[in-house]
Order: sequence, then structure tokens, then C-alpha cells
Amino acid sequence: MTSTSINDYEFRIFSQFGDDGIIQYLIKNLEIKNKTFVEFGVEDYKESNTRFLMMNNLWSGFVMDGSATYMNSLPLQPWYWKHQLQHKAAFITCENINDLMAETGFSDLGLLHIDIDGNDYHVLEAMDFSKLNPAILIMEYNSVFGMERAISIPYKPDFFRTAAHHSNLYFGASLPALEYLADKKGYALIGGNLDGNNAYFVRKDLLSSNVKACSLEEAYRESQFMESRDENGNLTYLRGQERLKKIRGMEVVNVLTDQIEEL
Repeated sequence: MTSTSINDYEFRIFSQFGDDGIIQYLIKNLEIKNKTFVEFGVEDYKESNTRFLMMNNLWSGFVMDGSATYMNSLPLQPWYWKHQLQHKAAFITCENINDLMAETGFSDLGLLHIDIDGNDYHVLEAMDFSKLNPAILIMEYNSVFGMERAISIPYKPDFFRTAAHHSNLYFGASLPALEYLADKKGYALIGGNLDGNNAYFVRKDLLSSNVKACSLEEAYRESQFMESRDENGNLTYLRGQERLKKIRGMEVVNVLTDQIEEL
């Protein structure tokens, strides 16, 4: 295959969607100094975007989740002793993220994946990349926010998705917001997965004929999965614009103007 579209390489081993394949394509077509990763928001790590990278390519990594139960379960897994994996239970905020990254000891990181279902934009903004300097940056975006506005939930250190709105649809940031911030940090948007939740960015000095910058229109996809819930926590399977209607009027911050607006 000679395609340079990352979506043509999607497959799933441990990732929730086709991200395992995208990551394999990228690491084979980028000059990456260190085979190291950091991923946070991994729950028990059974389903994640870096586990195949660790097991198949023998990358070393550091994973975090807010649940001590999940993190304490990792050393009990039969595969744990075979890999260079560090883990820590931590509820990630703008105030603690750089101290947490310092604990990893990593510099010139191979891959960073942020997926915390909440303050993703704000945490990325707070991160000091001067030492960390990741080659690949993966950010979860909220496709329900659309692609017309550069918006994020306002920052609250204790933000919890379900408590913020029972539907579980009010979280994170739009793809335009993440692209704006990534660009400021020196990263180019190179695509998104087909299922419409993860956006891929590559450090600009690493772009090549096989890994090219793309437009928001090329990367954005409306998510196909249906995860909305009612007040009792039951799935309601809203789709399309029904999802946005459910959270209409909720506050968001325009990251270009720093003004509070409404959905």
C-alpha cells in the first residue's frame, strides 16, 4: 500500500478503535529518538492506545489514571513483568501535570496521549514541552462540539464528566481548539481516526512526504459511537444533532478570545 492517509492503516488490537494501526504507521514513518510513551486516562489499561506499542514494539512507558484500584491492578497482570511500564494513580490537573511528567524521567518523548474526558485542552496548555518534547501527540476531541468553533469546557480542577452533565456529552474540547493550541506548541494536525474521537499531531520538524499536515476538514469526523445517558445512567443512544441539543446552553470557553460562551 502506498497511501499516506493514516486512516488506510487503521486496525485494532488493544485500542478502542483503529488507533493501533495509525500508531504503527506513524512510528514506521517518523524519525523518533526515544521509544517511550506517556498515556493518561487509561483505566485498567486493558483497552488503550499504547499497550500494543508496548507489547509489539517493546516501547517503554508511563501510564496514569485517577483510580488507584485500576493502577494497583496492573502488577497483577501476567504480562506486567515482561515490559518496562511505570504507572501511577493521579487525578490530573493543570497544577500537578508538570510535576507528574517530571516523575517519568522522560525527555524527547516518542508519544504522548491525553484522554481525560474533561480538562484535556487546559492540561495540554499547562504542559511544559521544553524537555518532554514529544514526537507524536494524540488528543481526544469532542466531536459533539462541532468543527466551527474553537471551544473547550471552562477549567475546573475537579471536573468530572458525569457530574458536569448526566448525558456524559459535555467534556473536553473541539478539534479546532486543540489544533489551535497544538500549532502554538509546534505541532501539525495530520489526521484523525475514522471513529471521530482521536486527533493526531506530529512535531513540525518531523513532517515528511509520508506524514503530512492536513486541514481541519480532512481530520474531523462526527463520532459514530452512541454513549449518551439519561439521569439514571442508562444509555440513550442519541446520535447526530440530538446530542448537541441535549447539552445546549452549557458554558464553554472560546479559546481564541478567552470569553465564556454557550453551546
